Amino acid sequence: MKNKKQQETLFTLVCLALLIAMQVVLARFGTINLGITRFSLSFIPVVIAARSFGVLSSVAVYGLGDLVGAIAFPTTGAFNPCFTITAALSGLIFGLFLSKKADIMRIIGSVLCSQVFCTLMLNSFWLWKFYYSAEKGYPAVLLSRLPQSIITAVLQILFMAFFLEKIARIIKRLLKR
Repeated sequence: MKNKKQQETLFTLVCLALLIAMQVVLARFGTINLGITRFSLSFIPVVIAARSFGVLSSVAVYGLGDLVGAIAFPTTGAFNPCFTITAALSGLIFGLFLSKKADIMRIIGSVLCSQVFCTLMLNSFWLWKFYYSAEKGYPAVLLSRLPQSIITAVLQILFMAFFLEKIARIIKRLLKR
């Protein structure tokens, strides 16, 4: 490598590639069954990207991770780009809230916005439009997904409150080497 800036760029690209790979694995295989709902760990690499590398990085990690995961490990049939767009929007929300700092209010705000707008409203709409519209209405789909969103929001807030800054500090230290 010629200079420090090129080394940092290469390190960032390698980290983002690893975070995308981690997002794919956690989205497909890192789901915890909690009885009444399932909790996915796929948000972890996204918030790490948001906190450590910024807004565009978190959009790329969630968007590309969802795209690669949907193509490599299809679970519900044909690829649907609507869910990938929603994942990228969620990455944008995390990036906008967490890229500068990650205090508890920003963590809560990012999780609530992501859960309400992306998971609850948009993903429920896509599910209703493409899979359930003949069976039940959109409000019924929203209500059926509400408990999962609440549980997920609480668990995401707890994880980020305890671990996000520690992980970001480690990555920033590695960048300074």
